[in-house]
Formats: sequence, C-alpha cells, structure tokens
Amino acid sequence: MKQETNDKMDMTGMGGNGLKGVVRLSLRLKAVADFVRPGSRIADIGTDHGYVPIHLAQTGRAARAIAMDVRPGPLERAREHIKEYEGWAAKNAAAGGQPSFCTIEARLSDGLKELKPGEADTVIIAGMGGELEIRILEEGRHMWDSVSHWILSPQSDIHKVRLFLEENGFVIEEEAMVKDEGKYYTIMDVGRGSMTYSRPIWYRYGKILLDRKDGVLREYLEKERARVQEILERFKAQGDEGMDQVQVMAPACTAIPMTAAQLRARNALTEELGWIKEAQDEMQ
Repeated sequence: MKQETNDKMDMTGMGGNGLKGVVRLSLRLKAVADFVRPGSRIADIGTDHGYVPIHLAQTGRAARAIAMDVRPGPLERAREHIKEYEGWAAKNAAAGGQPSFCTIEARLSDGLKELKPGEADTVIIAGMGGELEIRILEEGRHMWDSVSHWILSPQSDIHKVRLFLEENGFVIEEEAMVKDEGKYYTIMDVGRGSMTYSRPIWYRYGKILLDRKDGVLREYLEKERARVQEILERFKAQGDEGMDQVQVMAPACTAIPMTAAQLRARNALTEELGWIKEAQDEMQ
C-alpha cells in the first residue's frame, strides 16, 4: 500500500548542530499535537521526519512514542532527529530543565500493521487522504479496542471518514478546524462508542463544529460558497453563449444540450451549494 505521509517539512528548532530547542510545528500540526493528552503513549502513523513525536516528547505530552512510516528513507531521517532529541533531553536533564525523558522508537510499518495492542493508547493519523486513512483504520482492526484516542486529520473525503467512524463503532468526541497558509484542515479526536449523523452537513462539515458555530468553519463556508457559485455561473454563461450562437446560425434550432459529464458536474455543484447554504443557516 502506497502511504502518504504527514507534511512536516515546515518545522523549525532543528539545526545543523543538533536540536536547538522545542520543535515548533505548523499551525495544522500544532492543532493535531494539542489533542494529545499529557502522559500518552503515542504512535504517529506516517511520521515522516518524526517532528511531531519529538515535539510531544519535549512538551511532556508523550510518555512514550513510536514514529512509524512505510518508507525507509524518511524513517532513517526520523531516527537521526530522534538522536538529536535524545542529546537535547540529556543536556536539559543535566541542567535540571527536562523533568522526564521520553523514549521514541522509529519503526517501519505499513499503516498500523506493525503496531501491537498495548503499545499505544493514542494513535495519530494525519496529513493524508481520507480514503487512505480509512484503509489504514480498516487494516488496523487489531488496534481498535486497545487505543483510547484516535487523532485523525484527513485532507480529503472527510465525509467518508465520518461515515466510516459512525458505521464501525467510533464516536467523534471533539473537533477543531484551523487555517494554515491559506488552507483549511479539520482535526478529530475519536474514541470507541456510537454516534448517529442524520444530516449530510454533519458528515461534510462536522456536527461539533456546526453546533459550536466555529469561526474558521464559518470562513471556510463563505469561501466555498463563493467558489461554487462562480463555477455555476460559468456553466450558465456557457449555456447562454451556446444558445446565442445557435440562434444566430439557425434561429429555429434549440440550444445544444450539455454533455452527460457536464450535467453531472453541474448537478453535484448545485447539491453542494445547497449543503453550504444549509450549514450557514445552521450557524446563524
């Protein structure tokens, strides 16, 4: 399985001479890290360079961490960064500035396949497509009941992720939405339990975010509404232009109909616009 990994190249705190301080994460990954409870045993799936586990170790949120990735190259770089963290932690401990040391293991794994029950109580799956996150969860069923908290941040198909969670005995306990470098990201704190989502907008935009009237979601909906309306106006303009051309060439003729693909696209956008308006009304 080709596994996308977290985009963690925007970190600072690492330097050519080793770790210089607490690793600073992007706004997106900081929001992911903030969902981790202090003292957790975490597994970061698709860890890439290992910065999130290192940040969690430095800030005392992780008591133990496993940095997992399907690619040997990034995992080797994660091991190098873990060694830098260990040196930093040793220096801080000697100076009385680091209260505890967190063991971080780098482990080659395709999703959750190499993680064993009892090794982690918190699993982070962030920075990849929604369908891939669903596949990782599906193939990691052996971990479902031993993990207390799943921190998920799919970058696409989030409605499919929410539906999968509902259908497989999970409950979304909390959600956050952040804007980072012009893009919008949703982070979910998930546990075992039950939930029932009866409206399409709850799957697409998050019931918790809608109920909270989240400001970032409000901004996202405004931008999405403008985007969808603009595309629909182009469809209409193309149709009007086609009608004008037909009438000039052959006044008795009717307009050339849309192709099946164009019609499906327009109908999908019209439906999406309806959901956006419904969500905005919900947040009034």
